[in-house]
Amino acid sequence: MRVLFVTMPFKSHLQPMVPLAWALRAAGHEVQVAGEPAFLDTINRAGLTAVAVGPEEPLEQRLRSIRRDVDTAQLVVPDFDTDFMYEIGNEHRDTLSWEHLTWIFDRIVVPMAWVLNDEVVDDLVAYCRSWQPDLVLCDVLAHAGAVAADVVGAAHGRTLFWLDATLRLRHDFLRAWERQPPGRRPDMLRDWYAEWAGKYGRDFKEELITGQFAVNVLPERCRLEPHERTLPVRYVPHNDRSVLPSWLHGTPGTSRTSPAAGPPRVLLTFGLLAMQWAGPPGMTVEQLQETLDALAGLDIELVVTVPDEVRGQLHDVPENTRIVNFVPLDLILPTCAALIHHGGAGSFNGALAHGIPQLLLEYTVDAPGKGMLVRQTHVGLSLPPGEVTGARIREGLTRLLADDSFREGAELLRQEALALPPPSALVPELERVTAEHRARRPRVTR
Repeated sequence: MRVLFVTMPFKSHLQPMVPLAWALRAAGHEVQVAGEPAFLDTINRAGLTAVAVGPEEPLEQRLRSIRRDVDTAQLVVPDFDTDFMYEIGNEHRDTLSWEHLTWIFDRIVVPMAWVLNDEVVDDLVAYCRSWQPDLVLCDVLAHAGAVAADVVGAAHGRTLFWLDATLRLRHDFLRAWERQPPGRRPDMLRDWYAEWAGKYGRDFKEELITGQFAVNVLPERCRLEPHERTLPVRYVPHNDRSVLPSWLHGTPGTSRTSPAAGPPRVLLTFGLLAMQWAGPPGMTVEQLQETLDALAGLDIELVVTVPDEVRGQLHDVPENTRIVNFVPLDLILPTCAALIHHGGAGSFNGALAHGIPQLLLEYTVDAPGKGMLVRQTHVGLSLPPGEVTGARIREGLTRLLADDSFREGAELLRQEALALPPPSALVPELERVTAEHRARRPRVTR
């Protein structure tokens, strides 16, 4: 069968897809990856065939332009507790405020869909009409993928490498929508999909938003609100082109499998987001320096990944600290006793996969949810942005290293993650679900 992956132009969104893409290729299927023109080289470095869709201008530049023009007053979050978005379990979820839910969709979800997808849909539909994929697997932000799949009758699903707050909130929204008086039920996300579907002669279906199924790498007890058809798959890290640093294989530090004579190794990373945006997300250089100073007195080997330009702005690097531009997470995490990170998918899933206790700094959009999760499963601790100081990071890290229960919790969750089927075992299930959902329309010959 022909399988098209649709990704946003971020390495952290593409890289978790790569093992599944290669599992499908190894099984004999045709696989292509659709992305914006500026992102094609990144797709090619994964050894995959890239298809250009969308504008030539890189997304980072478009987002910077939007930030200059946006009225920040419109983005002020109403006074409500966002924990309801991320708490595990569904108790009392029918009491959520309609005003809060519509604010989230109207001010965040739908505008993001416009920015990331409006200039992509036409190109993607045109290509799908030409190539006629049987299955389209979409990044959760790639709404254009579902539209294009529906136009050509392909099966389509959402690929999940983080907490699925969007699906949960959509279910919350629909429950609240039913309680509203007729004529006072706006649904901007439905309207967005319906307009694009109508352009190509299709009717709106809720599965355009939710997908016909979801591929999910999280262990079952970590999923917010699973899709009614969730296909579990083991998280397999992919680090792009990598070289093992000589310093890394010299002294292993304290690893999960082999305690070493040296001090425990701790990784502080801001992931690929720092590389893409040239700095630690959410943390100033001054805060980073404060953190290094606070950790200087600990008997640890601290490895910090930041871009070279950030390294140049630090006035002092303590003796127990090594600053590097990049190190593949899958190579260093097995040697670590703890991980301090910004909440990115690679860091979060990598820590789960290797059983590493983590101190999560809640800087990314869904990091508060991941923070709740690491606390609830006792695999680590978290700090909201307003509480991130050198002293608090030192306090949290000291707890992680001293309390064996965090490593026990992390190891338990690691075993649950390893029990999920590998990507190769998911291929037959994808073949079955594609056969079930594929609308057998006549192929377009080229």
